[in-house]
Amino acid sequence: MIKAVRSGLWTCSRCLRQSQATRLQIRDQRRWLSSAPSAAPQVDTSHIPIDHSPTDLKHDDSLLRQIFDSPPTFKDFAKPFFKVMSRENVGLFRNKYLTSPQGFLTFADVTIRKAQKVVYKVLNTSTLEEYKGIVRDMDRLSDLLCRVLDVSDFVRVTHPDPKIQAAASEAWSLVYQYMNQLNTETGLSDQLGKALANPEVANSWNEEELTVAKLLQQDFMKSAIHLPKQSRDRFVDLSQHISELGAAFVENMMPEQSYLEFPSSKVYGLDPQIARSRSRGGQVRFLTLAPEATVALRTVHDEDTRKAIYYATRTASSRSIQILELMLKARAELAKLSGFESYGQMALHDKMMAKTPESVHQFLLALSKHNQPLVEEEVAALLQEKSKKLQSTATDLQPWDREYYMANIRLNMRSRRRSDDVLSSYFSLGTVMQGLSRLFTRLYGIRLVPRDTLPGETWHSGVRRLDVVSDTDGHVAVLYCDLFFRPDKSPNPAHFTVRCSREISEAEIHEVAERNESGVEGLPQFESPIDAANDGMHVSQQSGAIKQLPTIALVCDFEENKGRDKPALLDYYQMETLFHEMGHAIHSVLARTSLQNVAGTRCATDLAELPSTLMEHFCADPSVLGLFARHHVTDEPLPYESVIDKLHIARRFEASDRENQIILAMLDQQYHSSLPNEEGFDSTNIYLDLQRKFGKLPPDPQGTRWQGFFGHLFGYGSTYYSYLFDQVLSKRVWDVVFSAGHNGAALDRANGERLKENLLKWGGSRDPWRCLSDTLQDARLVNGDEKAMRLVGSWVNKDERA
Repeated sequence: MIKAVRSGLWTCSRCLRQSQATRLQIRDQRRWLSSAPSAAPQVDTSHIPIDHSPTDLKHDDSLLRQIFDSPPTFKDFAKPFFKVMSRENVGLFRNKYLTSPQGFLTFADVTIRKAQKVVYKVLNTSTLEEYKGIVRDMDRLSDLLCRVLDVSDFVRVTHPDPKIQAAASEAWSLVYQYMNQLNTETGLSDQLGKALANPEVANSWNEEELTVAKLLQQDFMKSAIHLPKQSRDRFVDLSQHISELGAAFVENMMPEQSYLEFPSSKVYGLDPQIARSRSRGGQVRFLTLAPEATVALRTVHDEDTRKAIYYATRTASSRSIQILELMLKARAELAKLSGFESYGQMALHDKMMAKTPESVHQFLLALSKHNQPLVEEEVAALLQEKSKKLQSTATDLQPWDREYYMANIRLNMRSRRRSDDVLSSYFSLGTVMQGLSRLFTRLYGIRLVPRDTLPGETWHSGVRRLDVVSDTDGHVAVLYCDLFFRPDKSPNPAHFTVRCSREISEAEIHEVAERNESGVEGLPQFESPIDAANDGMHVSQQSGAIKQLPTIALVCDFEENKGRDKPALLDYYQMETLFHEMGHAIHSVLARTSLQNVAGTRCATDLAELPSTLMEHFCADPSVLGLFARHHVTDEPLPYESVIDKLHIARRFEASDRENQIILAMLDQQYHSSLPNEEGFDSTNIYLDLQRKFGKLPPDPQGTRWQGFFGHLFGYGSTYYSYLFDQVLSKRVWDVVFSAGHNGAALDRANGERLKENLLKWGGSRDPWRCLSDTLQDARLVNGDEKAMRLVGSWVNKDERA
């Protein structure tokens, strides 16, 4: 099926979790399953290499720091943006169509006409040579549609101009409607099937072409295009119904009890400022799902109060549960209609490394088994703390005890260390960007180079453009950085690919030259046929091939020091977020494939988070921090002991957090099995049973139904395990390929090349299990079967324990 199945927007699960911290500054610094070093080892900081000079002395990177840290420097550098009227508008991302709201509609119209010609060509393919080229033709068709859909997706959530947003939404709808029209006819699928069935054709394809052909065939199979009309109509209706139910579930997650109220005497321990702000007439009142409830659960001394809060915050409304169960039953029916035993089987079989629900089950069982002893140790510590608090031996831990005693232990750990967090003074935004460039230069031979923007190229005056430059291949990607908070901008850190890598054929260039639309009113003027073939955006010409340059937008919401000419200072977790997002970006940069369907992060969903979670290990490594982390005023190097202390506290109960995520991943699998088809399906009993069977922590009591708050059930749909999976894989890659950072291994070019050549550069064009097996040099993984999944699940050990 021709569709934007691998969307240009990549907002990962970890990014979404990170963005949920509120602006009330009521923050939980404890991270779920962070990748950074867990324990607090004895580190001899006298031997940590401190090197703040550019990695490549031929290229001074001081400007890279200054354009982020010095507002006057950036304003001077970005003068073209402030002189829009004096120069020609080059279009957003240098796409010459996108100079005005009308330009988006023109772009959509021109794209649809181009797509129609490609469709006509595919439907009329008849010769052997034409069938050999059908994969590239269909990939081009997909690319044409994604050119509009991806940039429109980005603009709709990021651009500050409502008129531009509205035009982008209309352009998106036009192309999406056309795409759906394509998917109502079997012609494209039939032609692809003929090509795959012809051995002479299939044998002529390279690995990348064969992979894309199979991906497209699997998409057609899942689209119900070959079902009888009545069944196909039911498929369309069900798909729409699931979409509506999912949106209703996520948007209307409500507790059964909407607010909590206690006498002031019952909330002793709560932050006095919070208590005063929520107090009236001797009563403290706050919404059940407000951040104050979370804080109270960790700090209020009275057990009965904590119990009441726990019940309220763990009990979703009956309406939320009803909508959830309707959605799950509709998904089960959709899968059955499509010929699958369950929705999980339907979702996993072609887009995930796991391939089957049983493989996911084996991974989660193994992970749970190896994690349980670590949880038992943490529970013992909680019981010991409870005994100390009660001044008597505690024999049981209640569900509402967990967060309270964890917070107590962390508080004691903090009191034994320096109290004020000074790390942000060493993480100015400019030095972090400088550090990322130096790290990428060491590992992959690429660097980030500031580039001035032309009028109309960016969507806001604060956007910085960086060109990604390779030592061997020259200009390889364009990165636009929109990193500062704006009230009209999504707060979710995100990586957008607005134009994928793809090889532009000579035939396309000749087609543009013959069409010769120069001088046509309403259409942009291009400098050359090559320029026109990529809408005016950048291309590379290496080894005789012309390719679209990956064009990426990186969006964060860091606070800017406005009016003070001082740099934005990041806390540790913001710095980690930036490293994480750049992990997605570097995947898009290095995986410059010839076909856009498998470019960059358009790979198996449960592999896509590996490069980004791996970056979390790098940002905690002393040798990597030694490249850039220095005080923004004095330039003194970062005291690494502060990082160790912070991570030690943050990860103190990591195994318990992991247990919760394992159970949620199991729940996701159960909900998307065949169970919703059965009479008496009860989502609450399934959740409570999983907690009792696989949990070492106290399970939720009867009467609660937390699953009504599990919004990820809509977006993930049987793939929630994937983030756990990538966390385990990234730790393994860090340990095996980069020797956990020992002896400078985190900066060793040979290790970077090993990761790039075996995994990163392939995107989705090679079997991910082969990539992983080659990277780790572990033949046990190559088949990607249940044994391989079970093996990955066993890679949790005491070295990860805080």
